[in-house]
Amino acid sequence: MMEGNMWLNDTIGVVPKNSWSIDPFGYSSTMAYLLRRMGFHNMLIQRTHYELKKELAMKKNLEYLWRQNWDIEETTDIFVHMMPFYSYDIPHTCGPEPAICCQFDFARMRGFSYESCPWRFDPVETDADNVQERATKLLDQYRKKSTLYRTNTLLIPLGDDFRYVSVDEAEVQFRNYEKLFDYINSNPHLNAEVKFGTLEDYFSTLRDEAEKINYSRPGELGSAELQGFPTLSGDFFTYADRNQDYWSGYYVSRPFFKAVDRVLEQTLRASEILGSFVLGYCQKFQCAKLPISFSHKLTAARRNLALFQHHDGVTGTAKDHVVVDYGTRMHTSLQDLQLFMSRAVEVLLGDFHDRSDPTLLSHFETVQERSKYDVQPVHRVLDPHEGKAQSIVFFNPIEQTRDEIVMVVVSTPDVSVLNSNGSCLQSQVSPEWQFVSDEKISTGRHRLYWRASVPALGLETYYVVTGQDCEKATPAVVKTFTASQQFPCPEPYVCSKLEGKTVEMKNSHYTLSFDVSHGLLQTVTGHKDGEQTVIGEEIGMYKSRGSGAYLFKPIGEARSIVEEGGHFILTEGPLVQEAHSLPKTEWHKPPLSHSTRIYDCGDSIQDMLIEKEYHVELVGHVFNDKELIVRYKTNIDNQRIFYSDLNGFQMSRRQTYDKIPLQGNYYPMPSLAFLQDSLGNRFSVHSKQSLGAASLKNGWLEIMLDRRLVQDDGRGLGQGVMDNRPMNVIFHLLRESNVSALPKTHSLLTLQPSLLSHRVGAHLNYPMHAFMSKKPHEKSFKLPQQSFTPLTASLPCDVHIVNLKVPQPLRFPHAEAASQRFAILLQRRGWDSSYCKRGGLHCTTVGEEPVNLFYMFKDLSAVNVKATSLNLLHDDPEMLGYLEQIGDVAQEGNVLISPMEIQAYKLDLQLPSSQEE
Repeated sequence: MMEGNMWLNDTIGVVPKNSWSIDPFGYSSTMAYLLRRMGFHNMLIQRTHYELKKELAMKKNLEYLWRQNWDIEETTDIFVHMMPFYSYDIPHTCGPEPAICCQFDFARMRGFSYESCPWRFDPVETDADNVQERATKLLDQYRKKSTLYRTNTLLIPLGDDFRYVSVDEAEVQFRNYEKLFDYINSNPHLNAEVKFGTLEDYFSTLRDEAEKINYSRPGELGSAELQGFPTLSGDFFTYADRNQDYWSGYYVSRPFFKAVDRVLEQTLRASEILGSFVLGYCQKFQCAKLPISFSHKLTAARRNLALFQHHDGVTGTAKDHVVVDYGTRMHTSLQDLQLFMSRAVEVLLGDFHDRSDPTLLSHFETVQERSKYDVQPVHRVLDPHEGKAQSIVFFNPIEQTRDEIVMVVVSTPDVSVLNSNGSCLQSQVSPEWQFVSDEKISTGRHRLYWRASVPALGLETYYVVTGQDCEKATPAVVKTFTASQQFPCPEPYVCSKLEGKTVEMKNSHYTLSFDVSHGLLQTVTGHKDGEQTVIGEEIGMYKSRGSGAYLFKPIGEARSIVEEGGHFILTEGPLVQEAHSLPKTEWHKPPLSHSTRIYDCGDSIQDMLIEKEYHVELVGHVFNDKELIVRYKTNIDNQRIFYSDLNGFQMSRRQTYDKIPLQGNYYPMPSLAFLQDSLGNRFSVHSKQSLGAASLKNGWLEIMLDRRLVQDDGRGLGQGVMDNRPMNVIFHLLRESNVSALPKTHSLLTLQPSLLSHRVGAHLNYPMHAFMSKKPHEKSFKLPQQSFTPLTASLPCDVHIVNLKVPQPLRFPHAEAASQRFAILLQRRGWDSSYCKRGGLHCTTVGEEPVNLFYMFKDLSAVNVKATSLNLLHDDPEMLGYLEQIGDVAQEGNVLISPMEIQAYKLDLQLPSSQEE
């Protein structure tokens, strides 16, 4: 939105204020919030549940003010026009009778390539002989449609997908409508005036009318934004357009690319932040050329990510060749961004080699690489030579210091890890396991783990060495269950057989118990409270008939697919415990394998979560018309109510109803879903990518992982979804109990994540970026700096830097000294204070105190600070609806943010003159 809105302003001098959104499949209230904070005042939507349209139409509530459910101040209200009928095409926009409306789609006359009307009455040219009959018929439809709305101002859209492709087509529509309008407007007894107009014409005419006539209903909760209309809160999922056709399939379709979308998003954000620091620190150095020379690729990355947000992009509902194009664009941008980040890391660590040549390749490369657009990233293998070191630099893209166990893949287990001071660190090696079972379960490589500590938005260097006086990495202990042949134990590990039906794995916070013969997680016991939570992990499969890219149409319930047998491998070490499962199923090659990991990082966030990684391969005709799920059958009495997020920004309450089919009880899960009982016991699943979730029985939370469908589902795609790719789905599970329990009944209130839950989500969705030296170097070699700490201190635990960027990098070198070349977007997350206030975290503060932008950065001065809209185009604070600030931000730098709000500021970052040379 920011990129597109700024492009419109720069190119044609237009700042949009009305949103036209007719084709997304259901609508999120987050979009209403973002649009309002971008300075939009009106929006138009179309695809909402047909029963809901009927209900709103009966009460003339199809036009309303959409308000966020946390908003007491009424600063988020935005006016919405909901279209009333089945579709946005011409047969469904002039009035309630498509057979009549189709007769007024004049491009369906002979001579054009569009299909004729399916109702057998085709349009005819308007002339003097038929204009009265035609105009009267059309006006009758307009009148019928107008009874569904309150005002005398009516909107009639005229168009469809792939229309107005020629001047002739536009001319035939205009010519005929002009005659019809002239007739209506010249006959006062018809009591109507009809004219061509834009969306802006409609909304401004309607607002003028609503200011003169009060359309309010008795007892109705109105809005100061516009009188005469009701206010509504909530979202519009799950969408159904007819019968029992619920559009919950697209929540999961093409999950591989839903994951790539998020990787590009977090990589772009990390690049924007690093680019901002390079420009901030390099204003007098030649290295300022680096981000500027990269500007075109940065802009392309923003646009490639934006393009994939199309309602047939990230949704997984495009044709195969279009998916390839989206995927290739995103892959190209990922490669470009990673090259830029590798170079930026060097510059920020003080290595300005050949400052005049920004295109020079870096000494660093990313630890993970993707060989092409449709494969999973793989770890580059570190092959440390005797007596040499390989440096690894981590970038922490979140706003708090981060302590976590990190991992690289090494060719030999005889390695040690040093920190930037040259001190030896505790480390662990574990075998790297195959995802698919074959003769060799181990890959022959090793995973090397150690605890890293990286400053907020900063960099930290570590060294992997061989032949050092340090203690070597501790090899994990391996325990195995295998129903078939002998287990080949990889060198240099000690392997033993697992005895018994269940096995436990523990860290400082949890004890996990597994069913060995099925390889599934059974229970989690918390050490602090001694409470045992049943997890009841199950892998299941739906068979479907009629499912497609959009629709989910299962035949009955999912059935469990894991049989006794397979391989189950436990690896235990001082830092990481892992249970790896290669399950036995009816298929020779199972559709998935999975791992469960817990960490011992020393009282960090990572210690409090349980990591699940599912490797999914729904590939081959044996899986046609199958939809794969994981289900957690917990002992939490949630009454079939769960909470799932909207755009990673807010939570929405979801209740399962018997009166609608199974597929209608599935909801989007972009990044989080949780169950909770009346005592406040909570089970959360954080996801690294968008999927769909449901709570079909009490205590159950199921999440769909992938779907493979032969048939088209009749919604315009014209094909099934058969291009499944092998992929890894990563969840972070969290079990919490609150300190002030809820009332016994589940209120209609939407619950919030805890502070801990927000941090877990941030760790998963903003992972550290790791860079390694391309060649091993002498142990004595050191970069000019080992670390980079740009912030004065970690930010409060509930304050998130959505982005720090240079919006127009090409203009950067030409901007005046006093201009605002940087932008920062800050969010204060809303969190549930009935859980431990600090969430067991090392939080210094929460955002009740103002954040000071002047003192946020350690070496850079923030100057010329000014509040702006989220698209950076409006500077009128009244219009933005922000909380009243304490003092003047420009004078004092203090920013106060209400929970749930995102605020944007333009500013300039400068080195104090003493540091510039």
